[in-house]
This record gives sequence, C-alpha cells and structure tokens, in this order.
Amino acid sequence: MTTLVTGAAGFIGAATAKALLARGEQVVGLDNLNDYYDVALKQARLARLQGDPGFRFIRADLADRAAVGAVFAEQRPDRVVHLAAQAGVRYGLQNPHAYVESNLVGFLNILEGCRRANIGHLVFASSSSVYGANSSLPYRVGDNVDHPLSLYAASKKANELMAHSYAHLYGVPATGLRFFTVYGPWGRPDMAPFVFTRKILAGEPIEVFNNGQHARDFTYIDDIVDGVVRALDHVAAPSPGFDPADPDPATSSAPYRLYNIGNSRPVKLMDFIRTVEDATGRKAVQVMRPKQPGDVEETFADISALAADTGFQPKVEIGEGIRRFVAWYRDFYKV
Repeated sequence: MTTLVTGAAGFIGAATAKALLARGEQVVGLDNLNDYYDVALKQARLARLQGDPGFRFIRADLADRAAVGAVFAEQRPDRVVHLAAQAGVRYGLQNPHAYVESNLVGFLNILEGCRRANIGHLVFASSSSVYGANSSLPYRVGDNVDHPLSLYAASKKANELMAHSYAHLYGVPATGLRFFTVYGPWGRPDMAPFVFTRKILAGEPIEVFNNGQHARDFTYIDDIVDGVVRALDHVAAPSPGFDPADPDPATSSAPYRLYNIGNSRPVKLMDFIRTVEDATGRKAVQVMRPKQPGDVEETFADISALAADTGFQPKVEIGEGIRRFVAWYRDFYKV
C-alpha cells in the first residue's frame, strides 16, 4: 500500500506519515517547504522520516500542475492524505492570493491526480473554521457553514464542495476532516500553544486577544493522527439514507463524507494560559487585545459521526498534552 501524504513537512502531515510508516506502508511525501514559518523546523520533521526505507520525499508546489501530475504518474499511490495548504486565519488579511494558489488551485490539481490515477480513497484536511458565524454549539457536521469569517475558512469550504463534485462526477471516494485547534510536539510556531510557551519561557509578554474570552477545542496531535488513519481506512461510500429532498451536508449519494476531529472539550483561553504556566513553571505577562478579524468566539466539536463510523475517541487531555509539548519545546530549542 502506497499513500501520498501532501504537506509531509508540516505538523499533521509529518506525524501522519510517521504513523503510516510505523504500520508498514510506503509513503510518498510531498511538500514545497515554503517559508510561511521556520523552514528549519519543517526540515527537522522531515529528517525523522527520511531514515525510513519506506519513505520517499518530493519537493514540489501544489499549484504546479505538471509537477503534481508527475507525482501521480510516477509514484502511483493507492491513496492520498491531502494535508498541504496555506494555513492561518490572520495571514489571509496580508496575502490572500496564497490561499487561492495553494488551497484552490493546488487542491484542484490533487483532485485531478486522484481522478486520473483512480485513487482508492482521498482524505483531505478541512477545518473547524468553516463553521464561521455559526454560534450553535457543539458544531455538527450537518450544520450550515455558509458564513465563513476568513478567506482561509472560505477556501476550506470550497475544498469540501470541490471534493464532493469529484466524488459525484468521477466516483473518487473522498473524506473531509474538519480539524479543531491541533497542538503538540513538533507543532506550528504560529499557533497559540507554541507562541505562549516561547514567550513565557523567554520572559516576554503574551498578547491575549478578545480579552481572553475565547474558548478552543484543543486537540492533541496523537489523537488527530489516530482520527486521520481511522478515516483513511474507512473508505467513503454513498450513504443509503441520503435524502435529496432534505440533504445532509456531511453525507451524499456519492462516495463522500465529512467528519469533525476534535477533543470535544472546549478550554477557555485563560484556563489554557494557566495550563501553560503550570507546565513551564512561570507566570505569563499578559497584554489584553481586542478580537482579531476572522476569529470566532468558541469552537466545540461534535465527534459522534467519526466515533460511530470508526471508533475514534480522543485520549489526551489538555494538561497532559501541554506538558508533553513544553517538554518537547525545551528539548528541541535547548531552553
């Protein structure tokens, strides 16, 4: 079994590739190693994979149609886990074109590769951000997601629609995963757990947006990877109960499914900061800031669909997860 993992130098991509290699699969990793954040961290993640004989790495850009087509033609993957994307909600205010090139053009190239190669299953990353202005909690995969609050969220909803069209037109089995605030060792430097840990250990003040009134469904990386692999093994199929007169957005008459992957336990931002303080042994200097454009007040995943179909259950609570992250951070950065 050969699985193409895009974004293989990324946080979730590298961890997913490692899990697939550990169970004996061949993995082709694709990444463009862009400088959205520290390239050295991406290279360090890749170094953990490149010693495995089952891993092959290809540096290419998703928006390069010829390069992506060549990967499918030459590597002949059986399945695809598409995790590469231009990430970040706030970055879209400065560089909106990056989201179109990577998340829309790049995803179309992946879909075309899946179609031409007759891929057995495409699992792709969506995001909890698609819920946007929806204030009904917990978020359910059947909820309306027509009011995104950022270009990133809009691009992820577009991915869901694009994948459904390929499932319907060409029979490409496709499963979209709405990730909820992923954290843990080897995480992204632009995410709150990383930023807060770095600044608290350095004695620098942290910015607390929305005056600390946010809550997030923080989900540990090991639980995310477990959900990704379970979803990959559970190939999307047409839903026999799908009713076109009352359509459920999470299912279809085509081989298509949507799932939430979260911890299903929202944590208030101020409680989260106290957890980081406990793990680092230091108090944070807090600077209160107003709510940022594109941010939502709270995220909370209803994971019942994924649990019912795959047996997924998150295991790592926030205190333990942050302790593991801080231990990794201290070791990796020697602080």
